[in-house]
Amino acid sequence: MAANAKTVIATGASSGLGFEAVKQLLEQPEPYNFILGARDTEGTQAAYNALGFDASKHSVHILPLDLKDLRSVQVFAQKALAQLGPNKVDYLFLAAGTLDDANGPGPNGSQWCDGYVVNHLAQHYLVHLIRETLIASHTRLIFVSSGSIRNVRGQDPKTLDVDLKAGSGAGMQTVYSASKFVQLLGAHYWRRQLPECTVVAVSPGLIPSTKLATDMGLSMNMPDAKTIPEGAQNILRAFTRNDIPADPEQIFLTSWGEWWPKDVYAMSLDTSLQNRWCLSREEIEKAEGLAGDS
Repeated sequence: MAANAKTVIATGASSGLGFEAVKQLLEQPEPYNFILGARDTEGTQAAYNALGFDASKHSVHILPLDLKDLRSVQVFAQKALAQLGPNKVDYLFLAAGTLDDANGPGPNGSQWCDGYVVNHLAQHYLVHLIRETLIASHTRLIFVSSGSIRNVRGQDPKTLDVDLKAGSGAGMQTVYSASKFVQLLGAHYWRRQLPECTVVAVSPGLIPSTKLATDMGLSMNMPDAKTIPEGAQNILRAFTRNDIPADPEQIFLTSWGEWWPKDVYAMSLDTSLQNRWCLSREEIEKAEGLAGDS
């Protein structure tokens, strides 16, 4: 790893938009050190090796991570910090996302559905686990969000308690919109909790060719549809933009490169709602049966 390399810890970079974003950074002249979590570590490592990036300049470390298992998140956090050593974390890139309905039981006995655990809870827990390092590093936290945050059922946050529960029967799009809205609550929460850091939520735009979008029935024939490389470029703006609005609540960067007006996501600005859905580390460990594990 080059001495002046910027370090990125990332989720969701084994395929799709996350993989493409890292790939584009590996093509940059500036050196990067990546610590990536993935369920299929061998396949992900092979995919990155196949890129033929300049290993004298960049480094890519793949560590096991299953976001449906919070114990796996604990182990990933420990190994990521060990891999990091004395270096700082320049970016925490939270790109993982899944599209699931809420018809079955929750993962590992959770009261919550898979979509909520992956899209919000596990990654929120990861921030808790590496919080002190993020503060010391003045890290930029990048939440890959979505315009679907506007589609919470009935525009009523009370529906979140229903739709995100395991076995609720909520469909894929309902769960996705609800879980991504809660993820945005998390971005606002961490913006308040980590004043030493910079927090940006960013939308890649309408990207029909990802597996997630294909499962939702989207196609490249739709207006404003963008390719995966274009979506990744939109995400990467969140790494470099320094024109952060003076209003601390204006943290959402659109796919066309503008800062979204707050009225578009006004419901997410309720601090009591943020606190309700952004549990402390201890609350998560108690609720998910992890007390005493960490």
